[in-house]
Amino acid sequence: MEKKSEINGHAVPSMASTGRIVEQSARRSCLGKLTEFLRKNMLVIMTVSGVLVGVGLGMMVRGMNLTKAQMTYFAFPGEMLLRMLKMIILPLVVCSLVSGAASLDTRSLGKLGGIAVAYFLVTTLIPGVGAGSLSLGLESLSSDKETTDSFLDLARNLFPSNLVAAAFRSYATDYKMVAVGNDTNGTTLYQKVPIGTETDGMNILGLVLFAMVFGVALRKLGDEGEELIRFFNAFNEATMVLVSWIMWYIPFGIMFLVGSKIVEMEDVVLLVTSLGKYIFASILGHVIHGGIVLPLIYFGFTRKNPFSFLSGLITPFTTAFATCSSSATLPSMIKCVEENNGVDKRISRFILPIGATVNMDGAAIFQCIAAIFIAQLNNFELNAGQIFTILVTATASSVGAAGIPAGGIITIAIILEAIGLPTNDLSLMLAVDWIVDRTTTVVNVEGDALGAGILHHINQQEMKKKQEQQQQQAELAEVRVEAVANVQAEEETSPLVTHQTKASAAMSEAIESVL
Repeated sequence: MEKKSEINGHAVPSMASTGRIVEQSARRSCLGKLTEFLRKNMLVIMTVSGVLVGVGLGMMVRGMNLTKAQMTYFAFPGEMLLRMLKMIILPLVVCSLVSGAASLDTRSLGKLGGIAVAYFLVTTLIPGVGAGSLSLGLESLSSDKETTDSFLDLARNLFPSNLVAAAFRSYATDYKMVAVGNDTNGTTLYQKVPIGTETDGMNILGLVLFAMVFGVALRKLGDEGEELIRFFNAFNEATMVLVSWIMWYIPFGIMFLVGSKIVEMEDVVLLVTSLGKYIFASILGHVIHGGIVLPLIYFGFTRKNPFSFLSGLITPFTTAFATCSSSATLPSMIKCVEENNGVDKRISRFILPIGATVNMDGAAIFQCIAAIFIAQLNNFELNAGQIFTILVTATASSVGAAGIPAGGIITIAIILEAIGLPTNDLSLMLAVDWIVDRTTTVVNVEGDALGAGILHHINQQEMKKKQEQQQQQAELAEVRVEAVANVQAEEETSPLVTHQTKASAAMSEAIESVL
């Protein structure tokens, strides 16, 4: 029987029972903390677990020697994830940019533009040793597109002639040979003439520019544009609800997405041993840029710990690693940046869609290293001018690279032709792109997220300055009012003034009496 002591006639639990109560309450508090942690981080834990389970599942299924049809069926859940994420990109980008441009102070965008330029200029070029000739039995990939036409296509896609078609097609230059006459021997002479064609793939660059300008135009309308702004705001919020539903499918889809990639791998050992230097240099460049350069830039602007900011973005980073698509990562990135890091919705929904299109830090690094690798592969020595050409061309072409898996491979052809290198070695890049493209995408979306965080910090600082200025002006106005009141009070109640007034009155009376 439990012993009890009495104080003033009342039974009091003994020390042993009190200890048990304290222990039980401590257990409950620990259980409550654990439950709260799991509730907040369940999606992150499930997503990371999906990647790990996918690797194990892929290694297990790899030994079953599946047919091509069976591999397609195995990859179906992962394919459904990509389709759902791509489905949501168009309404998310257009509506978020329109509502963001209509509500955000556009003067701050120039500062973010400078930050983005800094991201590109600090990309690291890693020199290596001549790799010699490789024979992997790969198909050759060539591109005869002129560098000038590539940049002109970039400008043309900024202004799509048909907005509906821009949702699923982009402009691209092709060539045809046209007879222009005969030479002295009677041989027909031909000229290569550029012609415009349409290629499959969303023209996200043109949609981004139109949505930005349209949002600014709605803001200029004032009250007349408010109804349409509210429509896009509501559309945007409804899209984010859909995103929150899709995110719970991400762990399951990622598991099969990663597993199917492992099953599809052929001779991995040969590729890694042959192209190990290129793979290592690319991944090391991404680690340096994503783990050192970008966090230092964030810290330099905000004086805050960048890794605590990045810790709230594990789910979009995992999605980027699994899907190799910055566009497909955009929905989860917007949601996590707002909910976990407290970034203003007006800023995140304006900056992140633009960043997913134009801010390609990882792609710029990967393209520079790929161009130098191919130069070394062909024993081609690059001078300072050609290295600078690689840097500038990679930076510019990474802006136009599609935010899809292997979207940056074809843009390397622009760089190679700019410095006079053969493009048939691009097949080597395709062979290992599924490895390098994962770290490329993670660095791309990290740069977007940190850019949004920097702009959010700058916006908060400017708001604080405005509030302090308004408070100072209000205090000055109060001081002036008090000063005027005090002067009036002194005029009425000061003894000196009263004495002077009485003396002057007496003097006037004396003067009148004398007169």
